[in-house]
Amino acid sequence: MAKAIVIGAGVIGCSIAFEMAAKGYDVIAIDKAQGPGQGSTSASSAVVRFNYSTYDSVALAWESFHCWKNWPEHLGKEQERYSQMIDVGVVMLDAPVISGEKTSQLFEKVGIPYKVWNSLDLSKNVNGIDVGKYWPPKALSDEAFWEDAKDSLGAIYTPNGGYIDDPLLATQNLAQAAVNTGVTFRFKSKVTAILHQGNRVIGIEIDGSEKILADVVVNAGGPWSNQINKLAGVGGDFTISVRPMRQEVHQINTPMNLIPGPIIGDLDLGTYMRSTPAGATLIGGTEPECDRLDWVDDVEAVNLNRTKELFEAQVTRAARRFPALKIPNSPSGIAGIYDVASDWTPIYDRTGLDGFYVAIGTSGNQFKNAPMVGKLMTELIDAVSAGRDHDADPVRVRAAHTGNEINMGTFSRKRLFNADNSGTVMG
Repeated sequence: MAKAIVIGAGVIGCSIAFEMAAKGYDVIAIDKAQGPGQGSTSASSAVVRFNYSTYDSVALAWESFHCWKNWPEHLGKEQERYSQMIDVGVVMLDAPVISGEKTSQLFEKVGIPYKVWNSLDLSKNVNGIDVGKYWPPKALSDEAFWEDAKDSLGAIYTPNGGYIDDPLLATQNLAQAAVNTGVTFRFKSKVTAILHQGNRVIGIEIDGSEKILADVVVNAGGPWSNQINKLAGVGGDFTISVRPMRQEVHQINTPMNLIPGPIIGDLDLGTYMRSTPAGATLIGGTEPECDRLDWVDDVEAVNLNRTKELFEAQVTRAARRFPALKIPNSPSGIAGIYDVASDWTPIYDRTGLDGFYVAIGTSGNQFKNAPMVGKLMTELIDAVSAGRDHDADPVRVRAAHTGNEINMGTFSRKRLFNADNSGTVMG
């Protein structure tokens, strides 16, 4: 039985550990926190949508949606409590950085039901929305932000999609499924070295002393992934870089006429919005050019308290789109850290160090895909371990629920930069 170590017990790491154990690997999952999902995972808005710029990303999201819809079945042995997929639909408002025509073509190819709405459709189907076109997003200090819209916009609507009600519980579900399948978790354990002989990984060192040997090591370290890659000495052949970035999500009370409401993706103003089961609205940003991106040098030193400046910017933009929203005097919300790939598309791949794999660069948009990422990485590791040259002949995975084929070359560390992506968390 091959031994494997998964570094990181967020939603991605737990999924990989679960799927690898299910395929017969002897798996240890390592995390510096006190339990699963204690890092950036628990700060996720856990939005489930399908709007991506490549076929394989769309197909991956659509298959993962079906995993969430069949969550107890996906996990196997019965558990006491389960996270829930709240299926309220997704409205993606028109914006120049996302091609409605290309999105429609991808949805048709993958098999995702959708509707194209004009401004009248949008106004009719989404309570309280202002259908004005305000592009490009602007800072609140810019007088142009307050100008009336001179045109209107439409949207692409998918009746499927929504959010996971409890991202921490979802991760705990995966961790329990992993334990049920034989995975051992080691918490409060910091990886301090990646061990190798020649060009092959042989294990890790934790806390500066204990060595754990393995045939396979998977880096699913989230915002710490770049540091872990440096320990392994990999990255020199990557065409895509990864870097941690601080981001905030804010919460306000929702007017009754907007509950429960679909997910709203609003790149026109620079926000996204989703409801919560308790009747609140979460508001996040889409990295508009007018906002300073908060890149992080030291993940350990990041301020995880929300800030008044970002709260006012994001909530005011949301209130521009939904005038009935009331802006509280006191900020409410959370801060977290994205592991951002330079083209906002994840890297699910092998590396130049034999036996060392990465599931990184999730860019704040891969929580939704966690159920399938475990399967993708396990198929990849099986194939490469059996001698397949994944760089020359990328592994392709057939999706069980939807029947689509996912080409893992799309997520290669050596891929061409995806210039068609939105340059934001939307991917």
